Parts: sequence; C-alpha cells; structure tokens
Amino acid sequence: MRQLNSEDIEALAVGAWILGTGGGGSPYHALLNLRRLYADGSRVDLIDIDELHDDDAVAVVSVMGAPLVILERTVDSRLIARAVAAMEEHLGRKFKAVMAVEIGGGNGMQPLLAAAHLGIPVVDADAMGRAYPEAQMTSFAVGDLSPSPLTSIDPRGNEVIISQSATWKWMERISRKVCTEFGSIAATCKAPRTGAEVKEWGIPRTTTKAINLGHAVCEANRRHADPIAAILKAESGRRLFSGKVVEVERRTTEGFLRGRTVIEGLGDDRAARIDIDFQNEWVVVWRDGWPLVSTPDLICVLDSESGEAIGTETIRYGQRTTVIALPAAPVFLTPRGLDHVGPRAFGYDLDFNSVFQS
Repeated sequence: MRQLNSEDIEALAVGAWILGTGGGGSPYHALLNLRRLYADGSRVDLIDIDELHDDDAVAVVSVMGAPLVILERTVDSRLIARAVAAMEEHLGRKFKAVMAVEIGGGNGMQPLLAAAHLGIPVVDADAMGRAYPEAQMTSFAVGDLSPSPLTSIDPRGNEVIISQSATWKWMERISRKVCTEFGSIAATCKAPRTGAEVKEWGIPRTTTKAINLGHAVCEANRRHADPIAAILKAESGRRLFSGKVVEVERRTTEGFLRGRTVIEGLGDDRAARIDIDFQNEWVVVWRDGWPLVSTPDLICVLDSESGEAIGTETIRYGQRTTVIALPAAPVFLTPRGLDHVGPRAFGYDLDFNSVFQS
C-alpha cells in the first residue's frame, strides 16, 4: 500500500485522459475535487491487486453518461461515494476497497473521490485498461461474472437499484435508460466483486500506469522535449497521423456522444486525411476509405504540442493533433474479448487487425 501525493493526482489526470481514448469523461472536475479534498487534509491509499484477500468485497465505480454532459455539469464529489454507500446498504455489508471500472478519463479518478470520502483504499486495477462506452465491454463481462446489482444516483437525489439483470447487455440497456432519464449523467456502483474475482479478471496496475504516463508527459514538457515521443516510449505505442481538425460532427443520443471528426494531414501526412468515428470513445480511424486502426487498440488523439489528450467532447476545428495507437489489454484480444469490444461490437462489419501485428 502506498499513499498518493498531490503530484500523483495531477499526473493521474493527465495519464488517465490519454488512456481514455477520447472518452471516460474529462478528468478536470474530478481533479478540482481531489485538489480540494487534499487541501482539506484527505489522503488516498493505493493497494496492489495482489494485496486483496480472496473474500474481500470490492466496489467498482464510474460516472455513466455522455461525455459532453459530464463536461458541462459539475457534480459533487460525494455523489460517487453515495453510490457506494447505497450498494453497501443493499448488500448489508461494507466494502474493503474501491476500484475503477475504467481507468480512462475522469472515471479513472472516481474511485479516489469515493475513497477520500469513505476512508477505504483504491485498488490498483480496472476492468478495461482504457475506456469503453458500454457495460458489457469489461474484463468482468468477458469472464462471465455477474452483471448485477447496480446502483445509480443522480444529483437531484434520485436513486435506483437494479437488483437483477438477465445478461450484461440487459444491464447496459436498463442502466442506460435510467441514466438517460437522469439527464445522461449518473454516479454508479457496479456489481460488487470479490478479491478473487478482481485478481483473476481485473486488469492490474492501471492506476500506476496512468500516473507514470502522466509523469512522463509532464517531465517531457518541463524539459521542452517531445511529450508524444515520451508516451510512445512509455507504452510501446505507434504514431499514426498528424494534422489539423477540419470537421467535427457530434450529437448526444441515448446517453452516448456519437459522431465523427476529420483531420487533414500536416508535415509528413500533408495531402492525406483521416476520418475518426466515435461513440463516447474513438472507435475506428479511416484513411482513404480503409480502416487504419480500430478498437480494441487504443486510439488516442493528442494535442501535438503538449501531448495531452483531446476528448470526443472537446475536439474542435483548428486543433493541431497527433493520432497514436497504444496496445490493448490481452484479455480483449482473445476471441471472446473481441466479441465484446471488437469492431463488430460497435456495428462495423470489420475484422480486427491490430496495428501492432503489422
């Protein structure tokens, strides 16, 4: 177990935003809340996945909704803690620790907010290794663990408990309907996991990965070095394209942010262009009508100067961007994993071909 300091919190916001692949919600509001909590004396402990006992109860949390709504609507940090407390009341037992369902974006910071209010540690793991938009797109779903129960809390004080769902996709459909009625934003505590389940199916040490990635970017900027090169070195990534955003189409529908963006090439990519489709997260990059990269490879659109991530809700005309790919967690590269998060899971008639296999 180690205590996270204020520099770790700042780095986590940078690294989690990169791993969010455009989604997970902007970490900005969560970072402001954590700065305030740390200024008031709160501290958060991070425990390794192997420190869990098999029978430990672990809460799994996220803010669910459309990234554009999450960006525009400030939410009290106590809301995510209330989602955990509501689950404890439903189960009749206390949690030993809390973890993120996805390390990507602001959701990578939500367990820290819950931990600061509840006085429990954060598990250094998640169930995506990035961000995905739907409930069944997790390593726990790949492992066929139970999708229920789930608590969903909105800022007005409305609380819903889904005590049972037939499948993961049904949990996604029901919880998404609730979230949409809440205004496309809700604090959620997912199905509780045991320590044994987290050790078997969790993606380990992703919080540390995000923190280290954030430190690498901040250090590169401090030294006036290339922050994107630092990211590629830290995560064994690949640079795909550099250019200027010339078109953005986006709409919030059914609790998701959907659309596409067009980037015209600059430098070595001059005279070329790419189109990127998104559903909360970047899903497929097209170049000359052919798929250049697709999920589950991590598609990251970065500011070409700072190396910081650009989200699907914040991308805009004129931005100078660099598109890179990072490797996916191995669990999602299996046939069952691809059924959950490959291109066909998003409605594309495409076979997955990783850029890291070429």
